[in-house]
Order: sequence, then C-alpha cells, then structure tokens
Amino acid sequence: MFEFALFQSAAGGPPAAMQFLLFGGMAALFYFLLIRPQQKARKEMEARLSTLKSGDEVILSSGLYATIDRVEEKFLWLKLGNTTVKAKRHAVVALASEPDSKSDSPS
Repeated sequence: MFEFALFQSAAGGPPAAMQFLLFGGMAALFYFLLIRPQQKARKEMEARLSTLKSGDEVILSSGLYATIDRVEEKFLWLKLGNTTVKAKRHAVVALASEPDSKSDSPS
C-alpha cells in the first residue's frame, strides 16, 4: 500500500513546461545575481590595471602601500620606502587615492 501511494504522488507532479520555466528562472537569477556582477567587477579591475602609471600610489593584496616606480607589460616596479621591488600587476588591489565606498558610511 505504501509503494502504491509513493508512485501515485510522483505521477501527479507539475507539468513539464512549469518545471522548465522554474529551471530557466533559477538560471536567470543565478546569472544576474552572481555571474554578471563578477564579470563587471573584473572588467573594471582590468581597466584600472591598464591605466596604472609611474607615480601612482597603490595598495597591494598584502596590504602594503607602495608608489609605482616603473611600469612594464606584466610587472610593476614599486617603491616601498627606500626599497624598490618587482611585483605582478595583479598584486594591485586598488589605488590609494580612490575613495573607499565601504569606509565612507558612518559606523
């Protein structure tokens, strides 16, 4: 009797078109909430990295503040005090002169 009730509830499910619409809606939601904002942020970061020039103050992924000494295709020469170091462009997280929107809001 239990098996009969189990098979009966499975046969009375929603129509296939409704399942397809639900799946499509979830895919669209996933795209607009996760994938699209990430692509937009990546494009903005690539544009920011391509405009780096000598003399800009930057923040590195390690949290260090540095001044750009020389710019090469894939690398940057950075001044950290009296020391000059070589770093990849992708180590730059932000320009030090950019306003940080997260810290602008009062606590």
